Amino acid sequence: MAKLIIVSNRLPVKLQEKDGKLSYHASEGGLATGLGSFYKKDNNLWIGWPGLVVTEDEKKGRIADDLNKENMHPVFLTDTEIKEFYEGFSNETLWPTFHYFSQYAVYSQQLWETYVKVNQKFCEVVLEQAGPEDTIWVHDYQLLLLPSMLRERLPDSTIGFFQHIPFPSYEVFRLLPWRKELLEGMLGSDLVGFHTYDDMRHFLSSVNRIVGYGSMHGWINTPNRSLLVDSFPMGIDYEKYAGTADTEEVKKRESLYRSNLNAEKIILSIDRLDYSKGIAQRLEAFDKFLAKYPEFHKKVTLLMLVVPSRDAVEKYKELKEEVDELVGRINGQYSSINWNPIQYFYRSYPLETLSAFYRMADVGLVTPMRDGMNLVCKEYVASKLDQKGVLILSEMAGASKELSDAILINPNDINQMVEALHQALTMPEEEQVSHMRNMQESLKRYNIHHWVSMFMDRLSYVKIKQLSLATSYLDESTFLEMSDAYDSSRSRLFFLEYDGALVDYRNRPLMARPDDELMELLESLSSNPKNRVVVMSSREKATMQDWLGHLNIDIIAEHGVWIKQRGTGWQTMLSLMDDWKKDIRLILDLYVDRTPASFIEEKEYSLVWHYRRVETGLGELRARELVSHLNFLASNSNLQVLDGQMAVEIKAQEINKGKASSYWLSKFPHKFVLAVGDDWGDEDIFKAMPRESYTVKVGNSSSVAKYHVDTCKEAREMLSRLVQVRNQEQSSGGALMTG
Repeated sequence: MAKLIIVSNRLPVKLQEKDGKLSYHASEGGLATGLGSFYKKDNNLWIGWPGLVVTEDEKKGRIADDLNKENMHPVFLTDTEIKEFYEGFSNETLWPTFHYFSQYAVYSQQLWETYVKVNQKFCEVVLEQAGPEDTIWVHDYQLLLLPSMLRERLPDSTIGFFQHIPFPSYEVFRLLPWRKELLEGMLGSDLVGFHTYDDMRHFLSSVNRIVGYGSMHGWINTPNRSLLVDSFPMGIDYEKYAGTADTEEVKKRESLYRSNLNAEKIILSIDRLDYSKGIAQRLEAFDKFLAKYPEFHKKVTLLMLVVPSRDAVEKYKELKEEVDELVGRINGQYSSINWNPIQYFYRSYPLETLSAFYRMADVGLVTPMRDGMNLVCKEYVASKLDQKGVLILSEMAGASKELSDAILINPNDINQMVEALHQALTMPEEEQVSHMRNMQESLKRYNIHHWVSMFMDRLSYVKIKQLSLATSYLDESTFLEMSDAYDSSRSRLFFLEYDGALVDYRNRPLMARPDDELMELLESLSSNPKNRVVVMSSREKATMQDWLGHLNIDIIAEHGVWIKQRGTGWQTMLSLMDDWKKDIRLILDLYVDRTPASFIEEKEYSLVWHYRRVETGLGELRARELVSHLNFLASNSNLQVLDGQMAVEIKAQEINKGKASSYWLSKFPHKFVLAVGDDWGDEDIFKAMPRESYTVKVGNSSSVAKYHVDTCKEAREMLSRLVQVRNQEQSSGGALMTG
């Protein structure tokens, strides 16, 4: 029976050992809560590190047995792996880079090699547990390489990946020495998920500019498969937090804490110790607030909770010292015998205590410098059952895209934060209730269970879509079936793409002149009175006329602008304007100036920038820049950008080979149809074909074509064999069986 396998760096339990006894404690994290109902069902499984370094084999076996009973399976890591994989590469290289603190990033080859090794270790453990029908869901930045490692070993499996921290812009991400390997690791997934559209956009841009794969509507087409990139804002277990806040235990704690604080207004700040959370900036803003608004002295208290995190790391030690000094200075300056402006606690608290803090806080102050989502702000809103309270939220947190009723601030603007505090503390109750009610309604609907459901449904959709685009190799049995259909048909239509299907691509377009073998093949095909052969190309009509105009065939040139039926002259099916070419030509000229050995080909209704002869790497880089530039210009015009084989073409939107081929399908009778193409521009041809047609793609990338062959040579051999079938049909009455 197929199962769901969740893979994350940590299991949803904390393993502890005291006096030789092992104990397991459930994690409180949002991911553990959200996926709890999934991994405990049926034979589903959660794989990850249990949180303790274990060296004895006997103890490892005991831990594995204990965890397996709870639908979990451990990946055991050594001390060195924890230091170099988790504390090292994950948190000293990836974490600062992804949070836009690249000045803190460590670039160490040793740490990278350990990161690769641990991802491979996770891969081996997953392979021990996974079957071919299972769905594997990989989580977060510690395991960026795992999807492609799994894809290599389980090519047909369903793999999802979700990134819980931000994905930086291309300009920041490209600072990483291992940027391409990391992207290729993530691209092993069928579905890559992020919290926000911005993260998704940054990822797509990096893939395009570093790996060279374009995208359309979130779909990335790699040479072998298609995958989807999408945004899924993560929610919380709303009912859990609202329910906890409504218990008698929490209400008692709230009453006790409020009486001890002796403050009219309470501002709540809860964070893990991290430079990305903006804790120091928050304290500076509170200091300025007290200086600017002295009327709030002895009336407002900042309740600041900082949860210990990596305090052995130097950067975190320094941050802890800075926070301690700021708290001490502010309290020293403003406190009195019965009032401290800041109540500061450096420890973690259980849910009931946090819930009491949420309930009693008049203002939730959540101002990270950068955050993937930030669930603290959502927990605060969910706990405000009386619907009074104000949320001040950083626009750099992913949650700001959903919680627009909060007071949104730029965490780098200290003065804006000061004014936001004043606005929050003086906001009328009626306004508070209105904003809080709106945010609560959103959190109820888009909760953690909705997030899980949306991701899994989308992953299933992607797999169905992939299967619909999967092509089968045109093997001998399929060819024999096709040759029988060909032999028994009295009217046949052939749609044959020239470049890439009949002729290999060349460095210079004019070097792709048809050879004697191809001319003989086309003459043989077209000499049969039952056959009608249409050769299609994006090339200029003058070139196609020169090369093939004397043959008894039909020709489609310039993507379908010009058509020529055998025995007649050229005609156009469309009335097009070409006044856009002047402006676009200026842009292409600029790229020629910047890219030695590139050149422009001008057709009547399109322009092409070729880079076949450009230095490897430079051409691809410039092409990605040009496609991005042209797509921006084309978004508000009736133009289409085609990122083809070593060429970028821009043309009028209404031109495509599918429309041109439909003209022949509607005009000429046909019992047998064969279409052969090679790139994404030929998908329009395949889509236009009748359902019973034989559609063949040259190359093994995803396609709506039914079949594929690997090379132009194979495509020619397929056509040659059909010709031989016809030549022998009168003498033998059957297909020619050749290898």
